[in-house]
Amino acid sequence: MNTILIIEDDLAINDLIKTTLEKNDYHCTQAFSGTEGLLNIKTATYDLIILDLMLPGLTGEEFIEKLLEIADIPILVASGKDSIDSRIACLNLGADDYLIKPFDINELKAQVNALIRRTRKNPVSDRLGYKEFILHRELFDLEINGQLLHLTKQEYKIIKLLMENPGKVFLKQEIYEYAWEDYYMGEDKTINVHISNIRRKVKPFTDHELIETVWGIGFKLKK
Repeated sequence: MNTILIIEDDLAINDLIKTTLEKNDYHCTQAFSGTEGLLNIKTATYDLIILDLMLPGLTGEEFIEKLLEIADIPILVASGKDSIDSRIACLNLGADDYLIKPFDINELKAQVNALIRRTRKNPVSDRLGYKEFILHRELFDLEINGQLLHLTKQEYKIIKLLMENPGKVFLKQEIYEYAWEDYYMGEDKTINVHISNIRRKVKPFTDHELIETVWGIGFKLKK
């Protein structure tokens, strides 16, 4: 049974979505703030998130940013914000689809079904997310705000290692032996050149750095 997390502060709307989807064989968990939604993410696994934007405390947009740091779960935004700018901003942040309130409940069901089908064809495990960065495991591509960058094998493996272990500092030896599958001979130039190439590729598409240098030690993801 597919599991869905509903993050909506309006009790009536939250209950309506839950009741409707459970009649269609989905298991639903309810949350009423972005903070509560994040707590649920840390304690359970979900196939889809239905997300309001105007939430108490942590907004929907802030929730999306924080979610990408800890998990890769499809997001259907359901919001009263109906401007093109709001929709584009959410999709660029990492949302998968956008539904404008007030919505027809049958349209909601159709979009939920479509996202679940899409996820089955393109499993979540094929993507790894961190902030606005999405690493496509099978394509050797890094997606930044909707733009796809092709990576070399070593660039891909360096990013994959760091994104799978956010917050961890890796020694140059560890990075080299993982990405090149060879013994490290103390040669810093090769790693430094590849890190520089990654930064150069990323820079035109975001103000955020992806990789941080920890001087005298190695590298980690930039917070």
